[in-house]
Order: sequence, then structure tokens, then C-alpha cells
Amino acid sequence: MTEQDTDRKYVEEAAVTGTQNPDPLQEQDTEAPAGGGADVDTTAMREELAQARAEAEEHRDKYLRAVAELENSRRRAENDLANVRKFAIEGFAAEMLNVRDSLELARTVEISAEDTAAVEKMKEGVELTLRQMDSIFVKFQIEEVNPQAGDKLDPERHQAMTIQESSEVPPNHILAVVQKGYLIHDRLLRPAMVIVAKAAQVAEPDTTASKA
Repeated sequence: MTEQDTDRKYVEEAAVTGTQNPDPLQEQDTEAPAGGGADVDTTAMREELAQARAEAEEHRDKYLRAVAELENSRRRAENDLANVRKFAIEGFAAEMLNVRDSLELARTVEISAEDTAAVEKMKEGVELTLRQMDSIFVKFQIEEVNPQAGDKLDPERHQAMTIQESSEVPPNHILAVVQKGYLIHDRLLRPAMVIVAKAAQVAEPDTTASKA
């Protein structure tokens, strides 16, 4: 059998069986992956991105809250430090008020012509001491609370020692000052001790004489 006869036989057998030589390109096309895989990957990426954004926003909110709390703490610390500096001498100033009261009482003593020059010099010393204390009080912002008769009673700055009837001063107003008060940096160091007026009672008419 010749070579041509062999080829002709092979073609005839292929025609009978229905088989053909495989096409590599055609087989490659038939094995292409399904098109849904790309869509699945994109959805997952979007979900991960949304979750990452939510976490970033949460961290940002926590950061802003921490910064605000830190700023508030800093301001509170500054205010506390300022108050410590302002009122560090409060106890000392309260004790000095008693000294000033004694000096002011000594200043009110009347000196007669028969008194010696030593007493006069003592009084001059008291005046000088009070002036020095006045300058110290100004330096440390210590102010007097010295209401006048007829002023309305202020419970925040005045303390009523007693109540007396008065027809000249309205009720709940100051009748007299027993002792001055003081402030330090607008904080009450000692209230002013005062006598408060109340309405005078009207005497009832005596009706026994008219009945007689």
C-alpha cells in the first residue's frame, strides 16, 4: 500500500466516525472562566472600603473627643493654679484683719491736753502702721466691706448681729455697722457685722380712760 492510499484511508475513517483533528484555539475558547467572578470581587472590595471608612470616622471622633477633654483639663488646671496664686494668703490676711481692728480702735482714742508726748507719738505710730497696711491691702486686692446706715442688707456680704426697731431706717436695712468686712479678689474674706432695722411697733391706744 502506497503512502497516498494510507492518507485516503485515514480520511475515510474520520468521515465515518465523525472525528476531526482538535483545534487548540477552539478548545482554549471553550475553557474561558465564567464572567461572574469579577463582579463578586468588586462587591467585596466595596464592602471592605465602607467598613474601613466607618472605622476611620470612629477613630477620628474619638481623637476629637480626646483633644477636647485635654483642652478642658488644661483650662481647669490653669484656673486652679490662678486661684491658688490669688488666695494663697487668704489665711494670713484673715489673721491680719484682727490686727487692723486693734489698730483702728487705738486710733479712735482721744488724747487730752494733759497726756504726754509719748502717747502722741504712739498714736502717730498707729497711723503710720495703718497706712502701711492700706498699701499692702491694695497690693493684694483686699477691699473693705463697709456699708452705710440705710443700705439694704446683703446676705452675701453682711452678717446681722441683732435686729432693732427703727422708724428712720426701712426694715431689712442696715441700722449700724459693728465691724467692717473685707474682700480678697472679690471673694468674701469676712462679712461686715451689722445691726439690722425692723419696723417699729405702733403702740395701741389706751381705751380704759374713754370707758371710764
